[in-house]
Parts: sequence; structure tokens; C-alpha cells
Amino acid sequence: MKNYFVYILASKKNGTLYIGVTNDLNRRIYEHKKNLVEGFTKKYNIKTLVYYESTNSIESAINREKQFKKWNRKWKLKLIEEKNPMWLDLSIDL
Repeated sequence: MKNYFVYILASKKNGTLYIGVTNDLNRRIYEHKKNLVEGFTKKYNIKTLVYYESTNSIESAINREKQFKKWNRKWKLKLIEEKNPMWLDLSIDL
């Protein structure tokens, strides 16, 4: 069974946020940290994994990503702080 992930990266605590979806969280976070991904995360130096969820359905992951992107910032910050109040880099434990 394949896993899919929706994740949130941050530039710093309460900083700029990025929401993405992937089928390989380790690889994708590595790409962000090494600036191998052109675009928003590279431009704004967004490298800290502060939140992620997994599912076995790509449709569910994409729908959740779309849901997060529609949320206002306050809701996103609340979600992060409920699971990761210290804004630790969760990629260390992957």
C-alpha cells in the first residue's frame, strides 16, 4: 500500500508557510532543504517541516492540500501549534 503526504513547511516560527503534497516525504523534504526545487520555497528560504499528515489515497491527500490552501492563516497556525507547539523541524524524525 502506498502512502501520500500533505505537509507544511515554514521559514521560521510564524513565518512564511508552504503547503505541498508528495508520495515520498523524505525525498521531497530533502529537495526543499537542498534548494533543488525552483520556486516559492527556494525564493523565501522555506525549509522547516512543521506539520504533515499521511493517507493511502492520493485523492485524499490532494483534497486536504486544497483544503489547507483555502484556510486563513490563523487556522493554519492553530493546526501547526496543536501538533507541534515548538515549531520543531519534524524532518529530523523521518
